[in-house]
Amino acid sequence: MRFENSGLESLKLDLNRLDEVMENNGMVRAGQWDYERVTYDYKFQIKEGIYYLRIPGYAVEGDVGAHDAYIQLMTPMLGKHYYPHGVEYGEDEYFPAHLVKQCNQIIANIHKEAEVFAE
Repeated sequence: MRFENSGLESLKLDLNRLDEVMENNGMVRAGQWDYERVTYDYKFQIKEGIYYLRIPGYAVEGDVGAHDAYIQLMTPMLGKHYYPHGVEYGEDEYFPAHLVKQCNQIIANIHKEAEVFAE
């Protein structure tokens, strides 16, 4: 499931500020990056299964590995995890309404906090 028109797609931030904003909102980057891309995840373990809110971004300037980059955020996605295959984002997946509502709130909080630092 994609959260189109979340407003995050219009934001470009310094990587270090972005890491702070995401961490404040429970999003984890961990080892999910390379020199040009980043991915932030929020893991939900609920009775319906394991789900991930994922917010990707890419470097428009600089180097992620050197912690010196500006990141353009992309469309947030919600996916369901299937062991051992991975995360599925398809429109035919079931996403509980309470989970979608919580994801929308997290995205709104990130947008509000991040837009202060955006270029």
